[in-house]
Amino acid sequence: MHFDAFDRYHEKNSLVHRLDPRVKAALTVIFIVSNALLPDGAWSAFGAAWLFLLAANYYSQLGAGYTFKRSLIALPFALVAITILFSMPGQALVSFRLFFWNLTITDLGLLRFVSILIRSWLSVQAAILLVATTRFPDLIHALEHLKVPAVLTTIIAFLYRYLFVLTDEVFRLLRARESRSAAVPGNRSGGGVLWRAKVAGNLAGQLFLRSYERSDRIYNAMIARGYSGRLYTLNPHELKSGDYFVMAFGLLFIVMLQAIGRF
Repeated sequence: MHFDAFDRYHEKNSLVHRLDPRVKAALTVIFIVSNALLPDGAWSAFGAAWLFLLAANYYSQLGAGYTFKRSLIALPFALVAITILFSMPGQALVSFRLFFWNLTITDLGLLRFVSILIRSWLSVQAAILLVATTRFPDLIHALEHLKVPAVLTTIIAFLYRYLFVLTDEVFRLLRARESRSAAVPGNRSGGGVLWRAKVAGNLAGQLFLRSYERSDRIYNAMIARGYSGRLYTLNPHELKSGDYFVMAFGLLFIVMLQAIGRF
């Protein structure tokens, strides 16, 4: 199993890649919070935020549409807010009957729903750009510098590191199952739904046991090598003049977005 299956970092020698990870992480979080604070229907501010992301994409050498194409997959998850269309008071736009309910889409409901979709879309693009231009260990180290609780950053780091190990374990179990499920050409191997559910349950149990045993061995090995609850990096980060400039420019732009959204 290759690391590329999960690692979304793209090696480039761009301005965005060279920025200190703390600057990129801080600006991304502030940008997402700023989008959440923008009022509904702040179309000018939403447009300016998207132009900011397009410029960041351009200077990262990933292409102007890099985050745009990859962010569309997250839009269906924002549909959980679809009930806002019918629950917000306002002027009725469309009324229809669905099973036993009479539903009415209001103007304020539509405005709130579209604004939520745009906020989610912009925030996902910012997160995608951060991951694509920052190595994961550097990102974890940046979060530690930004005073994110050490327990949280350690859990995230171990989850990332051993997700690949668990994936390899799953593939081993699947290969073992296939090697024991010979079939006559043209006939489907295995039994019915209940049989397949039982096999899947056994695989899940085996994966849990193997993961538990391996985690115990890994922890003992880490203790033997001097692990004290803190992760270290070989790439110490130092803020340069360019990092300060980008940070100041980004904060100024985000303040301007808030001003545009309210006037």
